[in-house]
Amino acid sequence: MEQVNISEYNPHWALEFEQEKMKIAEALDGTVLGIEHIGSTSVPGLGAKPIIDIMAGVSALDEITPMHRVRLERIGYHFVDHPHFPERRFFRRGEWRAGTHHLHVYRHEGEHWNTQLLFRNYLIRHPEALKEYFRLKQHLARQYPHDRVKYTEAKGSFIRKIIELARTENEN
Repeated sequence: MEQVNISEYNPHWALEFEQEKMKIAEALDGTVLGIEHIGSTSVPGLGAKPIIDIMAGVSALDEITPMHRVRLERIGYHFVDHPHFPERRFFRRGEWRAGTHHLHVYRHEGEHWNTQLLFRNYLIRHPEALKEYFRLKQHLARQYPHDRVKYTEAKGSFIRKIIELARTENEN
């Protein structure tokens, strides 16, 4: 049974992202318009499940061809079909339920791309929100120690609140 573990922030996560970014850019050569480090490991000072979340942006998702999938497979990223998330293509590096890296491919500067950046950047700019999110994650990891789905779902209202605050802040 999988365990939900929240690690203290590790500055090595940023270095890992930079190494992966170069490999992913090469694998998606000709289609990728941007690559960002997202998720909790991208926020300095925020504890997280030690999984590096990476977002690659393309003009259209159908630009990810079988050739790109083969190239990503060669560097360890396996395509995971998530038909209930048609707005992205998802690749995992590492074993099922024990991945070390997640690659999310979105339409560059589309709604989902922008939302990921809003959330990350808000937490970076607002240390009090970062601390509140870290406490919530620790609490939920204790509450759902063997249920990653419930753990993730339980963070939803906080994440939505932060995204709304970030949108409001950006409008002003």
